[in-house]
Formats: sequence, structure tokens, C-alpha cells
Amino acid sequence: MTSIDPSPAAALARSPRAALSTLRSDPRALWPEHARRLFDHLSGIYGEDDVLPTLAAAWIAHQRSVNTQKSYARGFRAFEEFARDHGEHPTAVRFVLADSFRLYLETTPTWVRVKGGRRGEMARTGKPYSDASRKNALSAASSFFVYLDKVSDDGVKNPFDAVQRPYVDPTYSPTPGYTEAEWARFVAVARDEHRVAAYRKRAYALLLTLYTCCLRIDSLLNARVEDLGYDKGHHILLLEKVKGGGRKKKAIPPATWNALMEYLDGRSTGWLFCTATGGQLDEPAVWRLLQSLAKRANLPLRGPHGVKGDAVTHALAKPDARPDKVQQWADHKDSRTTQLYNRRRELLDDSPGYGLAADVASALIHRES
Repeated sequence: MTSIDPSPAAALARSPRAALSTLRSDPRALWPEHARRLFDHLSGIYGEDDVLPTLAAAWIAHQRSVNTQKSYARGFRAFEEFARDHGEHPTAVRFVLADSFRLYLETTPTWVRVKGGRRGEMARTGKPYSDASRKNALSAASSFFVYLDKVSDDGVKNPFDAVQRPYVDPTYSPTPGYTEAEWARFVAVARDEHRVAAYRKRAYALLLTLYTCCLRIDSLLNARVEDLGYDKGHHILLLEKVKGGGRKKKAIPPATWNALMEYLDGRSTGWLFCTATGGQLDEPAVWRLLQSLAKRANLPLRGPHGVKGDAVTHALAKPDARPDKVQQWADHKDSRTTQLYNRRRELLDDSPGYGLAADVASALIHRES
């Protein structure tokens, strides 16, 4: 357990323990998963008497979407580890150390699982943080200080205000995209090639639901069978957790509905997509599934986050596509987000390099003849 003292800034914040002690029940019981995990992690380092575990976990719980909670908690862990390694309490960090954290992220290897090691064993042997990961870690640390300022009586200066963040080209995505024909092959493998019928039906229904309902994987994995319904002639999925919070009705196309009904086989309660024992299916399991299917279909490996991107790209490419309708379907608040998928596709489809290569090839053929 660390002996690093919290900063005067932390002392300015209303004491979490003092505030919680006046309540009849502990509101921390309502914290979402990633807030609880961060609290447990930090408590093991600093102890519950330190303000950091409660403040950091409450800040994570303050975020609206599960995806933001997860990514901010991951980014904050990197920042906390860096501050602790330099003998500084995270709430005591000032600009010089905050800016050094930016430089640290550019060269430091990332944590990866040790092949052949003990269960859960990790080592810093991975590639340095990507531009997007560095930007997320810096944004997470900055967001924490913004939150700390909100809950402080006299205000807390954000040391990350002047820290430069990496530029991330919005037209770039590291995830390989599939054409519609490749998607059909991918789904066909899911439907036909697993030797266990129950897993085959689950994989097929999961992929169709992700793709035809244009869903984020965390939204789908948090859906329950009870969220399925009917409204104005449509089968629907009522999502309680979409990006930014709120509720959303998603129309389920007939082919997807039939796949869901075959997979559920009369089940009317529990997680919509569950394990063999009825537990909630998690993201790592879906990652492994998609990696396996991609190998069998002889397609580039990719995770579940690329499915929504493919769905938007393919929908926009339809001759009668209406960008405003696709935007609503994809739950994009800003139309520019939707148009990014068109720009990414056009950068490849409309590359002038194809024309140049054709001219060179033609010239070489004439030269040889």
C-alpha cells in the first residue's frame, strides 16, 4: 500500500468518506462495473482511507456510456501508475509531470498477456500506445481533474489543460473493413460451420443483430430477452444503454428476428446473449468468436467494434441511401460522424493510384509487344 500523500487539491474536495457516512445506505452499491473495478484496484494500492479510490470511481460512475466508463478507467490506470512511479499522488500532479506523462505514453511498451505464463500474468512488452490510446489516456486524466474541480469547494486547477494531445485523423481506422460480399461469407460461416448447434445459432443471431441493427457490442451484450418487443408492426429491441445515455428502440428485420427466435428456442428471460450457464456473454468471448470466424472465412481478423462501421458504410453505399436516416439508425449525434464512413470508403475506392497503375500496366504491355 502506497504512502504517497494526497495533495492540497484533494483536501479541497469534499471528503467522500465524511459525505457517505451521513447517508442511510452506501450509494457505492449502485456503481457500474468499471467504477467498482477501479475502486477495488485503487483501494488495494492506497487503502480506503485515501480520497482517491472513491473520487476516481465516482468520476467513472459519472460517465454516461459504458464504453466511456471502460476506456476512461483504462486510461486513468495508466496515469495513476505513472504518477505513483514518480512518487506523486495522482491528485497532486502539476503541469510539468502531466506533460511528461504525454511523453511517457509515446515510448512506453503496453501491457500484454504473457504467453505460457500464469493466468492473468501481464508484462510491458507490447507496442507503445497508439495515437488514439494516448489521446484517450490524456483525455481521461483531464476529465478526472474536471470532475475533481466540480466536487471541490474552492476549485482545482486542471494540469492537463495545456498538455497537447495527439492528432487523430478522423478518416483513419485501424480496423479492416469488409465488403458486403465478404460480410455474406462471414455470416455464412457463422451459420453453417460450428459443430455445436447451440453455438452456431448464437453466433449467427449475434452477428445479424449487431449488423442489421447497427449496434455497439456493449449495448447488445447488456440487452436482455425482456427487451425484445413489438411496436407498430415492427419487432424491436429496446436498448437502455446507448452511447450518451437514454433509451432507444431498434427495429429488428425479419431475417434477424427469425435467427434470434431460433437461437432463444422459447427462452423468455435473462441475458439476450448468454453463456452456456446463463451468464452474461462478455466482449472477450465475442472477440474470440469473430477472430475464429474470420480465420475460417479467410478474411482479415477484426473485433466486434468494426461491425457497426461496416453496417454504416454499406447502408450509405445503397443507391437510395438517405444520410439522415442512416445517422439516426447509427445513433450518431452529429451528421459529420456518419459522413466519416463515406470519406473513409471513398479514400480507398476513389484512389487516383488505381488509374496510374492501369496506365503503367498498359504502357508496359505495349512496350513488351
